[in-house]
Amino acid sequence: MTAPSPHQPSELSRRAALTGLAVGAGSLALGGGAPAAAAEPPPSGSAEPSAAAPDPTPGAMRLFADPGFNFAGLLALGAAGMRASEVGEVLTAVNAINATGLSEQSFSDTFRSWGDQLAAPPAAGRAGHESPSQTRRFRSLRAAQYYAQALFYVLGTDRVYQAGRTAWDTFAGLCSPAAVRAKVPYGRTHLPVWFFRPDGPETARPTVILTNGSDGQNLDMWTYGVSAALDRGWNALVYDGPGQGQLLFVEEMPFTTKWEEVVGPIVDWLDGRKDVDSARIALTGLSMGGNLVARAAAFEHRLAAVVCQPGCVSPWLGFDKELRDIVTADKEETNRIWNEDVVPELTPQLAFTVKKRFEIFDRQALLQARAGKVLTDVWTPAQVATGLDVTKVVPRIKAPVLVLDYDFETFYPGQPRQMYDLLTSRKEYVKMKEATGAQLHCSPMAPQQHCEVVFDWLADVLRS
Repeated sequence: MTAPSPHQPSELSRRAALTGLAVGAGSLALGGGAPAAAAEPPPSGSAEPSAAAPDPTPGAMRLFADPGFNFAGLLALGAAGMRASEVGEVLTAVNAINATGLSEQSFSDTFRSWGDQLAAPPAAGRAGHESPSQTRRFRSLRAAQYYAQALFYVLGTDRVYQAGRTAWDTFAGLCSPAAVRAKVPYGRTHLPVWFFRPDGPETARPTVILTNGSDGQNLDMWTYGVSAALDRGWNALVYDGPGQGQLLFVEEMPFTTKWEEVVGPIVDWLDGRKDVDSARIALTGLSMGGNLVARAAAFEHRLAAVVCQPGCVSPWLGFDKELRDIVTADKEETNRIWNEDVVPELTPQLAFTVKKRFEIFDRQALLQARAGKVLTDVWTPAQVATGLDVTKVVPRIKAPVLVLDYDFETFYPGQPRQMYDLLTSRKEYVKMKEATGAQLHCSPMAPQQHCEVVFDWLADVLRS
């Protein structure tokens, strides 16, 4: 077939990109890739993804017909095991959404309503006295969960984020002892951190730095690490980096390709605390955080252990191939095809998908999403996404590394094994299985199992 002229519409590019976006729209919360079937890891040295499966959520509870919404609902439901949601509240919200008609609007409105309800001060007790702080503490944590669910389907806004942040701060302040809130210098700004300590004497303890992914909020770190760390008598630190939380929604700062510049100052801050054992500082990364922490560990060698949940060598490969193919080295031509051939054909759902998936990588894309517009420059955020590839630096990691993978990993199929094979330090690969309900990206239905695997491994490494 003759290639289209640079000055003629590219029907092949347009149709391919739209087809790829349509495939990814239903699994947006999973990273946009086509659902992958469960399979044993490929032989060492191979990173081939699994074959496609007809059902993207095999064996999982079906809350919503759409797999992306269903994944979000499963995350909220699974968090009940860590007191970060309530089964009855989540299922009541699910029923209300389905009765209204599933959409981004109904999903966001319903969960935001639950957040508002739980963020309000609890009713007075039987004698008219103020409810115990413990009641308000966990109501605030659940409120933060529901605001986070609402936020995922709201583009570029800081209003819902601020409500969730307030609920999270309330929860952190009511912990016993209260979480230490601090600002760690980072470039021209600061990283907000929350340092959780177990109750007891001030002794130097193992400490886990918990790193979120591209769409998670602070409360997810409670579910996937803080609670488990405290139960073991360890410290846990939660933070917002560029592209996350406050730095994204308030300061409009997208992701950076140099995550070691984020983690380094946090290790410096921890190193100055008497209640931190500097020789036993671990770093974990959830979802795309599995990529970020690998990059950080390649250059920050004060870490005692690293956990990638899952292993991710390239977030860009989580985008549909048809979309990746229109991004070339030629910025002008890439953006011409994007604006002339692709954008005019976007349905409202595909337009939402595009805005959501690129707003975290570029400030202009974020501001355009906030204004209800599709980004006009797809090339620039794509450079950030491609620049997150850690293939060349993973062999530089010196710390022991645990790489998690999941049956039916739809975000980064094949990549956990690829990262494992690239590692030259002490390493372990663990597959979370459908047989125990721990399948799907980040084991949304089994965070307790997830934490058992991670923290048992950390305990072994930090003990040695």
